[in-house]
Amino acid sequence: MHHKLSFIAFLLFAQVASLAAQTNNASLVNPFIGTGGHGHTYPGASMPFGMVQLSPDTRLEGWDGCGGYHYSDSLMYGFSHTHLSGTGIPDYCDILVMPFTGDVHWNNSEYRSPFSHSEEKAEPGYYEVLLKKHNILARLTTTTRSGMHEYTFEKAGEGKILLDLKHRDVVLESSMEIVNDYEVRGMRRSKSWAENQVVYFHIKFDKPIKNYGIALNDTLTSGLKTADGLNVKSYFSFDLKSDKKLAMKIGISGVSMENALLNLDAEIPGFDFEGVKKAAHTAWNRELSKIDIKGGTHDQQVAFYTALYHASLSPNTYTDVNGDYRGTDLKVHTIEKGTYYSVFSLWDTHRALHPLHTIINRTRTTDWINTFLTQYQQGGMLPVWELSGNETFCMIGYHSVPVIADAYQKGIRGFDAGLALAAMTDYAESDRFGHRQYIRQGYVSNDVDHESASKTVEYAYDDWCIAQMANWLGKKDISETYLLRAQNYKNLFDYNNRFIRGKVQGFWYAPFQASEVNNFYTEGNAWHYSFTAQQDLSGLIKLYGGKEKTAEKLEELFTTSEGLSGRDQSDVTGLIGQYAHGNEPSHHMAYLFDYVGKPWRTQELVHQISTEFYPNQPDGLIGNEDCGQMSAWFVFSAMGFYPVTPGSGVYAIGTPLFNEVKIHLENGKTFTVSAPLVSDKNIYINKITLNGKARSQTYFNHEDLANGGNLTFEMTDKPNKQLGTLEGQMPYTAIAEGDFVAVPYFNMDNFKFQDSLQVDIMSMTEGAEIFYSLNGSRLKKYTTPFWVKETAKVEAYVKRGAVNSPTVAQQFYLLPNDKTIEVLSEVYPMYTAGGNGALIDGIIGTENWKAGQWQSYYDQDFEAVVDLKTERPIKRVAVHVLQDVSPWIVYPESVTFETSNDGKIFTPLTAVKNTVPKEMSAAEVQFLGAAVNVKARYVKVKAKTGGRLPPSHESAGNPSHLFIDEVVVEY
Repeated sequence: MHHKLSFIAFLLFAQVASLAAQTNNASLVNPFIGTGGHGHTYPGASMPFGMVQLSPDTRLEGWDGCGGYHYSDSLMYGFSHTHLSGTGIPDYCDILVMPFTGDVHWNNSEYRSPFSHSEEKAEPGYYEVLLKKHNILARLTTTTRSGMHEYTFEKAGEGKILLDLKHRDVVLESSMEIVNDYEVRGMRRSKSWAENQVVYFHIKFDKPIKNYGIALNDTLTSGLKTADGLNVKSYFSFDLKSDKKLAMKIGISGVSMENALLNLDAEIPGFDFEGVKKAAHTAWNRELSKIDIKGGTHDQQVAFYTALYHASLSPNTYTDVNGDYRGTDLKVHTIEKGTYYSVFSLWDTHRALHPLHTIINRTRTTDWINTFLTQYQQGGMLPVWELSGNETFCMIGYHSVPVIADAYQKGIRGFDAGLALAAMTDYAESDRFGHRQYIRQGYVSNDVDHESASKTVEYAYDDWCIAQMANWLGKKDISETYLLRAQNYKNLFDYNNRFIRGKVQGFWYAPFQASEVNNFYTEGNAWHYSFTAQQDLSGLIKLYGGKEKTAEKLEELFTTSEGLSGRDQSDVTGLIGQYAHGNEPSHHMAYLFDYVGKPWRTQELVHQISTEFYPNQPDGLIGNEDCGQMSAWFVFSAMGFYPVTPGSGVYAIGTPLFNEVKIHLENGKTFTVSAPLVSDKNIYINKITLNGKARSQTYFNHEDLANGGNLTFEMTDKPNKQLGTLEGQMPYTAIAEGDFVAVPYFNMDNFKFQDSLQVDIMSMTEGAEIFYSLNGSRLKKYTTPFWVKETAKVEAYVKRGAVNSPTVAQQFYLLPNDKTIEVLSEVYPMYTAGGNGALIDGIIGTENWKAGQWQSYYDQDFEAVVDLKTERPIKRVAVHVLQDVSPWIVYPESVTFETSNDGKIFTPLTAVKNTVPKEMSAAEVQFLGAAVNVKARYVKVKAKTGGRLPPSHESAGNPSHLFIDEVVVEY
């Protein structure tokens, strides 16, 4: 009996092994997807979540060079060992290697080589290209922490390798050492996105070094075996045998050269290129076989597995084979268990990438969360956007929080939950990026911190995740506190136009245009953030006036013909109406029709996005890949569902792309999504069956998936408008209002006035009372609008029962009526300060130019005439100007003033030159002007543009903005 069972087990194992052998999902990956357009991916070799990304570099700068490679390029600088996948800011591309023959050239414009895509090949874990300059075939493959190169030269004889440690970003220090005839080691510390990134390396060649040379500052220095500096390069020559091949392998580390060697020897002990390549292919097939699909077109299958591949490139392993890593305190530590990681693009990836891996990479998710907590302990905070031990503070929110909460809700518990909650609340209670005002007042205003509307709604979602975590841990008081804060999005909801709007102090910023991309929103506009309340969609629907009104607003989002306006934002791409699939804030919105009883509309839109925005071609990503988020959306949506609210454990149903999807879970179970009749026409779901039971819900829970089972869709070419229309059938999220009371709002167009202004205060809370004070006077109950005739400060709050809302304050300004201004230059439409009257309103702006108090004049001089209405004795003239070089704002070169009594003939009065250089430093302001003694009615001011951006600027040579806040004429 025992032998019979063993034989049956053997047969079963053999069948599984046979199926695994037949599965070659890696062959369906096209690493060139996203290397064109604005995808910012790289085509080179890497392992799943590997430390090394060995890939060609074709572009050294510019937004579309963030990944080091762009498909439109035709020249290659060589192969570097670290790359970022689809980010919007450049970094990495460390330790460049380039094979060559003949003379040595240190200038990259001389050693780079032409190449052709017809002689280029990429697959998971492997890359090859023919370098045409010297007719060298380059082949690359990797392990997790090491890379291997094989170069086949045109003929036997001498072959050479160039090593460039200066390549790409700013070098802070670098060094190299010839260890022996076969080995070279060194390090490179640099500054780009990460302010202090360090990488160590150890190289081994399969042939002895015949000759070598080391150049410092591009000058060959004889006799050196070691070198250090800011521009270190070297070459090595070798005797090539009849096979004309040279192999080299390199281990890297964030800790030390010794660890780089440990990594190399542990992972690539010999020079078996084919063996390393095969192992990489096997590793990728193992990763990509976690989801198997049937059906769809070949291109759709390629798009799917390429998306799953891209979703499995980062975060990156940052632990050496001995457990060492460099922490966010930039010190070396040793991990006791698991793997420590780096590269956390959390603003992007908390939405779908991390939820995807709670399904297919639960063990790895545990390691990521433990990495978060280690970074909290060593660096003092949870990561926002961590890169090689550096916290970049890129993007907004504290979105490691939803990653932790989502994992915990799904039963991933291999971390200290109490420590996690402490870390979550520690960040949420900090004074970073407007938090103090958000806590005190219920929203962030743009005079306190920019992108305030986006921060408010995203902080509110993060706070809901904290509330959920606290509730699961039995911390009811913490949960209740954060559930109140999770409703703060309501404080920026404008009832008059049904949009999330930004405020300055307590006042809606005006003029308002929903399509305007401006400094109140993060890479977007009001359309993109007015549906960002995933934690309380029932509450948001109520604000919109119910499900039908919400559906109308959603329909307008996807069908409006209104184009984008305001700032040119390259990230906002993939437009359907105002929906922008190329940027993450929109990613959940097509699924919101499920929440208002119109799932058929979700099905239409998801199908449109899936089929139009993910083609099998280099520009096959409609926006930045962003470390896997763009691809994770497609992986989920092609399977037929999406996590609208990570942390809820609920998946909203969309429409599947394939006949069958099998998700192989770590617990050994399989969750299958079947849609036998799906096609380009049959995109609508007519019936839903879960584990053989019919259901009308357009959602299911994570437990349904985690337990394994079958989700079956009956597809049709006509929408079933009866499915998912009733309460209980629609997905939902809701927060009990509790003691939350929204702040009052000022129902007016402006806070500046001449003569007098009627102040109208309103509340969105039914049955509540409003109390206010004027200039600090005793509180009064508000019953009717009141008038102010002088500059005044109004404070107000809403009272419902025994509960008060936060108090909001607004300064109202009486404008001077003794002068007018005519501006003869063209104001830049993004920065108008509400009109030309802002230039003579007596309100002096601060260094926070994003608050909307400044006017901009781009690539031109500023000229204006102030009319004092009568001849007056003028004592001082000046302009108040701002400089912030990084965002292209430069002081004027000079300012001149002229006077006139008839407004036609002007006489020179005074001139002032700016003496502050165009340095890349913090924002600053100054008055440029002088004391004068003249009688006149008219004053003409001319400010000469500061000209082109300086050589130190990443956009050197481009025109600058001239920012003016006030034209001063004192008499």
